Amino acid sequence: MAHRFLIKEIALQAGLGVATVDRVLNARANVREHTRKRVEQAINELEKQQLNLASMGRKLIVDVMIEAPTRFTDEVRSALESELALLHPVVVRPRFLLQETMKPNDVVAMLRSICQRGSHGVVLKARDVPEIAEAIGELERHGIPVVTFVTDIPLSRRIAYAGLDNRVAGATAAYLLGQWLGPRPANVLITVSDEQFRGEEEREISFRRALRTCHPQINVVDAGGGHGIDAITEARVESVLGGNVPIAAVYSMGGGNTAILRALERHQQTPVCFIAHDLDRDNVRLLHERKIQAVLNHDLRQDMRSACHHVMHFHKLLPASAVASSSSVVVVTPENIPAHIASRFRD
Repeated sequence: MAHRFLIKEIALQAGLGVATVDRVLNARANVREHTRKRVEQAINELEKQQLNLASMGRKLIVDVMIEAPTRFTDEVRSALESELALLHPVVVRPRFLLQETMKPNDVVAMLRSICQRGSHGVVLKARDVPEIAEAIGELERHGIPVVTFVTDIPLSRRIAYAGLDNRVAGATAAYLLGQWLGPRPANVLITVSDEQFRGEEEREISFRRALRTCHPQINVVDAGGGHGIDAITEARVESVLGGNVPIAAVYSMGGGNTAILRALERHQQTPVCFIAHDLDRDNVRLLHERKIQAVLNHDLRQDMRSACHHVMHFHKLLPASAVASSSSVVVVTPENIPAHIASRFRD
């Protein structure tokens, strides 16, 4: 049995005699199975303790680069800052690079600047385009791991993805709308901020597929391309509603929900249901006002914890078994807004 500890250390950890441990390690006869397993367990425990001691107090600089509206990046910052004290045994020091919109070339330039000044890891929400994937590969070649966040870039050299399953989210939205609207024909307005964000593209593909399969009577009216920014999103919705299309429901995948509702109100349209994503300030208020009926939420704190754990594991500061999984999609209605979230946004 391979090990790197003194026999007396293993014996102390196992609560066995030195001679007994010696017999186990050298595979001698007359050793009971439970004794052998106790020695194996002791060695595993010593390895974990050694890992914790080696990493105690280590500081990791983690760059968090997010392209998204401010209402979302505020939630990302809050989520990570709430997790920092819990990311034992290391000290994570985040550097935030948060912008509402960025051209791919801007993202590439920022990633290259991180490569030059050094970092222990990057948590990245960006478009799934070849030039950004190539820049991720450049970081990987310099020993800087990248974890994609909320929206994936699967053909890049990223080490992991942290965030909700967007395909499940899209199918969930289709199921909910089907239950609300019933068997009658209806139009559902959808908005995607930008299809180059793979996460939103996956939501849309899954949503459309589920409707075709289970609810073919529901017609999709596309008002995408607003980047989640209120003014642009409102203009996109306005251009669709100008054709006097009756809207029975809304599935907003990319945000800007206050703007969507303004456009609908101008045309005196009140959808039966409005499904959105993420419990940001706007959506919590709209839930309270019952202007939207459901939010597909995921725990940003858990997703940030998962992203940081992947970086820690890359640097051999956390075993794979301890890496947190990403969060699941949760349907939030006006009746079950989590108390800790409601209290944050209470006026």
